[in-house]
Amino acid sequence: QVQLVESGGGLVQPGGSLRLSCAASGIVFSIRAMNWYRQAPGKQRELVAVITGGSSTNYADSVKGRFTISRDNAKSTVYLQMNSLKPEDTAVYYCNTNRGKYEYWGQGTQVTVSS
Repeated sequence: QVQLVESGGGLVQPGGSLRLSCAASGIVFSIRAMNWYRQAPGKQRELVAVITGGSSTNYADSVKGRFTISRDNAKSTVYLQMNSLKPEDTAVYYCNTNRGKYEYWGQGTQVTVSS
């Protein structure tokens, strides 16, 4: 019943920007912390950004200052604004949330940073 659907990925040049969206359903969105993860080929999944129900945010050092996570509770959507993109940002980006012992994941959206 819980569904997370990412969108907004694509191909972008180094230095460019992209905004990812994750639309949530089946949860009380406003009280849930939401996370963005990414996984690049041959690498482990990495937590890149967190936004709490109170809208506090945290970022991985690798994206700090370049990425911004935000949420629109009226739309039950969390965003990841990605600026100054680098080739090393290339990955599949996943939206995630947790409720007790349960984990919920989106299907992922591909971000490719290349000239």
